[in-house]
Amino acid sequence: MADTDPKSVQDLTAVVQTLLQQMQDKFQTMSDQIIGRNILFLSFCRIDDLEKNIADLMTQAGVEELEAENKSPAPNKS
Repeated sequence: MADTDPKSVQDLTAVVQTLLQQMQDKFQTMSDQIIGRNILFLSFCRIDDLEKNIADLMTQAGVEELEAENKSPAPNKS
């Protein structure tokens, strides 16, 4: 057997516990990353929805028409 092979039940138990802890740590890290990405994605979706709602409200209020009138060049008084 290799030097790293467990020699007793206690050694085997320690190796298994270490592996399980490493797997748990990796799983927790991946889970945290997934949750963080989902929160970020949901935030962007909400921002998009808010922008759409604001644009709809501006259209309903006629704000876009007023802005277009203000941006059009004034007629020449020649």
